[in-house]
Amino acid sequence: MGRAPGNAVGTRRGVIGVATDHAIEAVRLAWGTAYDLGFADGAWHACRLDGDGTLITGTTPDELNEAIQADRAAR
Repeated sequence: MGRAPGNAVGTRRGVIGVATDHAIEAVRLAWGTAYDLGFADGAWHACRLDGDGTLITGTTPDELNEAIQADRAAR
């Protein structure tokens, strides 16, 4: 779906960019087998790999993780 902000090739990232990378990787480890995750239009997105459901969004990896947890709990 795209790169996270601050991940352009040849740019130097600060602490927030590195922390975001670690956070989204943790979300991918937890949910990557059930959801396709990415970043676009200023937000993190997830959609179920089984095609059942709507697009889930969060402005941070933590918000996305919470939204995915809510989606899973609703099923």
